[in-house]
Parts: sequence; structure tokens; C-alpha cells
Amino acid sequence: MSPSSVPLPPVLEKIVRRLQQTTDPKRRYEYLLWLAKRLPALPEDQKTAENKVPGCVSQVFIIAALTDGKVMFQADSDAQLTKGLVALLVEGLNSLTPSEIAQLTPDFIKDTGLDVSLTPSRANGFYNIFQAMQRKALLCQLEMSMQSAAPADENP
Repeated sequence: MSPSSVPLPPVLEKIVRRLQQTTDPKRRYEYLLWLAKRLPALPEDQKTAENKVPGCVSQVFIIAALTDGKVMFQADSDAQLTKGLVALLVEGLNSLTPSEIAQLTPDFIKDTGLDVSLTPSRANGFYNIFQAMQRKALLCQLEMSMQSAAPADENP
């Protein structure tokens, strides 16, 4: 990681370190598949056009909610390796604030060693997923700001 970049959040740093510890691309993929299996299922009614990540060859759906100022993501994909990448991001970005997520860059994928073994379409998909998660985090923050700025309903 370059010295000028924002430090990775602890959970994401742990995932990156785990992937750095193996030089075998097959083992890295096995780790992604393990992450994919651990990702909780996204309810079918959330697999909508609004939640679909554009620019991915696979079907990828992401939802985000703000709880106590922290973003909580849920996601799914129809392709297992892509689902593993999604799970990596969900696990690494969950419980961060929208501003913490906005400050991150997806460059950490290079530190994992995954970037050299991903197909160009999967690498592009990873960046699209990351950007979609950043947008959803900022939208959560915006919605929260709008709700707190809205006048309270007056009860007679």
C-alpha cells in the first residue's frame, strides 16, 4: 500500500493480509469462494433493478442501510467468484461510516494479489461493485441528513 493512501479499516486490512500470505492464485480463489459461502443470502425481493450493480457481467445486487451512523451492506451475485469479491467488500466495509467508505480507494485489490489473476471483466466488475457501494453509502448519509432536516410532523 502506498504511504499516501488512507489506511485500510482493520477488517479490510485483515482480509488483505490474509490474501497476501499466499502466493498461489488457486488458494486466493478458494478464499474468495469461502467468503462467498459465508455471505448471508439477499432476499429475492431485494434483487431489483435499483439494487443491481451496472457494468458487471454477473448479476450483482447490493443494498445498504445506515444504523447508528454506520453503513451495513447486504449483497449477492449469481457467480461464485464474483460473490466472493462482493463478500470481501461487504465484510471489509460493513460498520464503517459513509465518509470512511468514501475516502477509500479500490487500490487495495492490488495488495491482495488478486488483480493479476482476475479476468479483465471480473477486475472491472470489482471496481464497479466498489463504486456502487460507495454511492450507496453516501446516499444513506444523504437520506439521513434529509430526514433530520425535515420538519417534524405536528400532532394536534
